[in-house]
Amino acid sequence: MTTAAAPGTSSVYLDYAATTPVDPRVAALMCECLQSHDLCGNPSSTGHAFGRRARALVESARRQVAQLLNARPETIVWTSGATESNNLALLGAARFNASRGKHIVSARTEHKAVLDPLKRLEREGFSVTYLTPDRGGIVHPEQVVEALRPDTLLVSLMHVNNETGVVQDIGAVGAACRQRGILFHVDAAQSAGKVPIDVEALGVDLMSLTAHKVYGPKGVGALYLRRRPPLGLTPLIEGGGQEGGLRSGTLATHQIAGMGLAFELAASEGAADSARVAALRERLWQGIGTVGGVRLNGHPQQRIAGVLNVAFSDVEGESLQFSLRDLAVSAGAACSSESEEPSYVLRALGLSDAEARSSLRFSLGRFSTEADVDFAIGCVRREVPRLRGLAPGAAAPAS
Repeated sequence: MTTAAAPGTSSVYLDYAATTPVDPRVAALMCECLQSHDLCGNPSSTGHAFGRRARALVESARRQVAQLLNARPETIVWTSGATESNNLALLGAARFNASRGKHIVSARTEHKAVLDPLKRLEREGFSVTYLTPDRGGIVHPEQVVEALRPDTLLVSLMHVNNETGVVQDIGAVGAACRQRGILFHVDAAQSAGKVPIDVEALGVDLMSLTAHKVYGPKGVGALYLRRRPPLGLTPLIEGGGQEGGLRSGTLATHQIAGMGLAFELAASEGAADSARVAALRERLWQGIGTVGGVRLNGHPQQRIAGVLNVAFSDVEGESLQFSLRDLAVSAGAACSSESEEPSYVLRALGLSDAEARSSLRFSLGRFSTEADVDFAIGCVRREVPRLRGLAPGAAAPAS
């Protein structure tokens, strides 16, 4: 899959952190599920062969997702994506276990799909401590431990930040929570398939996953739910009692099968993908660095391979993104792209409003090429100096 393009014709896609293209192998399996009469059954209709064949695909996918996490299949609950998984984990665990405590610890740099459910819980009488990361975007395990109280019920910390690509030490946090009997939730939407995950070794009780960040389809995700000892959740959706009563609704066989294959491919190809993408990211960083006045946002080493968040000095951010219209990049999280406010994640790292607005996230992945990267470098080298020259107070070009 080649995406390099000439200026003015079509865009190069470097927004993998927002969503990944669907792997053709995944798309082929989904099409087979949709087109085959033999697979048309409802997975819950196990009284006949059509339903049993659909159920077999669902359970195969459950095993594929579980294997990537070193988990048992019965710990995987299907959802519509990481947003629903986050809501089910946070609201479901807090409401079901409220008698154990009503204090929660999280971070200011979490995704809105975590922060907004936490705000709802605050309106329901819970209290939340929001930790501020250091300038590299790291939430240190000692910060989490210091914030714990006798009534702390839950800690929620994302594994990889969606804007900066910074990786948190969830293993140390998980060990601290497990030692104290505190529930630990991890938003792993950006980390699954990109860094190794072992939920048992990491001490995770709940983990949110999605398919569309791992070359699978949009609209399907999963929640890992520890089963031993059993962890109770209050469901968000009532109905037919699917997924053990935790998530009612007819299962979308084609989407679930697609997620399963996407996770299986990530398990077998993720390490090679990451090594190749890391080299492309370094090529991009070295190339755009030649324009001067650029700064990397987030920790330089503790990050995943595919994300490069860069601040450009003396450039107005909206103008920069508009001028790079042949390059699909992001000024922040996709869910906040219509907001005129600067990135709250970058502001939490200590950037000024102007610095946050002049930052762009480049994110690469499985189908990115050297040609894509060189195209992006060319766009940045052309447009950043031009915009700086248009800025008020800029020196006039020599005659």
